[in-house]
Amino acid sequence: MKRKVITFCIIIICFLLQSTVFAELTFASIRPNLMIILTSALGFMRGKKTGMAVGFFSGILMDVFWGETLGFYALILTVIGYLNGSFKRLFYDEDIKLPLVLIAGSELVYGLVIYICFFMMQGDFHFFYYLIHLIMPELVYTILVTIVLYQILLYMNRKLEEEEQRSASKFV
Repeated sequence: MKRKVITFCIIIICFLLQSTVFAELTFASIRPNLMIILTSALGFMRGKKTGMAVGFFSGILMDVFWGETLGFYALILTVIGYLNGSFKRLFYDEDIKLPLVLIAGSELVYGLVIYICFFMMQGDFHFFYYLIHLIMPELVYTILVTIVLYQILLYMNRKLEEEEQRSASKFV
C-alpha cells in the first residue's frame, strides 16, 4: 500500500514539474517528457502491471489538462508502460544503458504516434521536418533529464524494496 501511495505522489510531482518548471525551461519550445521517463522507468523496474498503471494515470493527467481527446495519452502511455515492463527480467540496477535505450525508444515511439495521429492524419506530410525539429530535440532533452531523474527513481525503488523485504522477513 505504501508503494502505491508513493508512486501516486511521484506521478503528481512529475506532472507538476513538467507543467510548471520544465514549461519554463524550454529550449526552442521543446521540453522533456517526464511522464515518459516515469512510465518507462517504473515499468522496467517493477514490471508490466506497474508500468501500465503508471502509464494510465500519467496519461489521464495529460488528457485532462492538455489533451483534446480523453484517453488518447492514457492509451499511449499504458502501452509504453506495458512494453517497458516486458524488460523487467533484463533490468539490473547498476546498468544505465538499458534504461537510457528503453526511455529513448519510448520517447521516439511517443513522438511518432503523436506525429501520425495529430499531423499526418490531418494531411501534414512533413515528416522529416517534425523528426528533426520536434521529435529528436525532445528525445535528446528527455534523455538528458533522464540521467538525473532516473537516479532519483532508482534510489526510491531500492529503498522501497529494502523496506518491503524487512517487513516481509518479520512475518516469516
